Order: sequence, then C-alpha cells, then structure tokens
Amino acid sequence: MGNRISAYCRRTGWKRMLVMVLGNIFLGMGISIFKFAGLGNDPYSGMVMALADRAGVPYANLLLVVNLFIFILEAGFGRPLIGAGTLVNAFFLGYITTFFYRLWTWISPLPQGLPVRILVMLAGTAVTGFGVSMYQTPNVGVSPYDSMSLILTKRLPKSSYFCNRIFTDAVCALVCFLAGGIVGLGTLVSAFGLGPVINFFNVYFTRKLFGKDEDIL
Repeated sequence: MGNRISAYCRRTGWKRMLVMVLGNIFLGMGISIFKFAGLGNDPYSGMVMALADRAGVPYANLLLVVNLFIFILEAGFGRPLIGAGTLVNAFFLGYITTFFYRLWTWISPLPQGLPVRILVMLAGTAVTGFGVSMYQTPNVGVSPYDSMSLILTKRLPKSSYFCNRIFTDAVCALVCFLAGGIVGLGTLVSAFGLGPVINFFNVYFTRKLFGKDEDIL
C-alpha cells in the first residue's frame, strides 16, 4: 500500500500534492472563520453543522459520515473525478475546520457587533477562496460534495453546471434552515461571492505556481 501511494504521488507530482493539501488546510481555516463570524457558512458546511448540532454529535464526525455516503455516489457515477484531493477533503476537512475554530475561540471571544462580524466574514471569504483555488487547481480529485453538481451536469445534458450547483446549494441551505442552522449573509456570500475570489487567486497566484503546466484546471 505504501509503495502504491508513493508511486501515485510521484506520478501525480509532489508539488501538486503539497498545494492540494495546503489548499484543504486553508479551506478548513476559511470555513472556521465563517463559523466564527456567526453569519452563516457555505450551504454544505452549514447544513452539516446544523445537523450535527441537532443530533448532538461533533461536526467533524458527521461530516465524515456524510462525505462517505456521497463518496459512494461519486465512485458509482463519477469515478474519474476521484483522486487524492477527494480523499483528503472527505476524511480530514472537518477536523481541520474544528481545529481552527477551537483555536479562534481560544484566542478571542466571539466577535460582537454586525460591522466586526462582517469584517470577520470577509476575511473568511478571502481565506476560503484562496483555499479552494489551492485545492482545485492541481486537478488531483474533486470533493464528494462538489462532484454532485458535476455528475448531474453529465447525467442531465440539458442542464447547466451553474443551475445544478445552485440546486445542490439550495437543497443544503434548506436543510440547514429546517435543522435550525444559520442561513444568513455568510451563506449568500459563500454561494454567490466565492466564485470571483477563487478566480482572482487562480489567475494571480495559484496557476503561476505551476508555470506552463497544461494539466492544471
């Protein structure tokens, strides 16, 4: 098993693997900052957080279970989308997020006042966008949740990726709301504002890490 993993890393490229892992770390940090702001997370994270609170189980543990379930669907209908990045995201993102959230709450009390919370949320937007850019650009696997909109687009040729992504996010936001979670400004910013931030980091930072490598996203 160790030899297979080492061979995969060499074939994929250690640089891509490192950038992907760092991307997941920054992504978890960004999600934790969104939660720290208290204005709502991205729809998927918010849904799992709300369900975890309702069930009385740790967020990271429930995220792992939900990711495993979605991973089964990804393996069945979108196997080419699976890579090292899929597994790192599915198994470790929740624990990375929990680590940073506990760190913020240990360093500082929860932010008070809407202006301060908005500033914290904007910081979360920047960090999350940077993390997604770092995680996706190496093209070494799609997270279980992100694969759903891609699979729907492939299976339903008349539908667009944009509509399918809005659909999956809307379902998660609805479940989050019904479970008593926060659906607020942070949710809207995550759903509609992260795209330009991710693209900014793609163009001005992450793609430059790989030079003229044609296999990156």
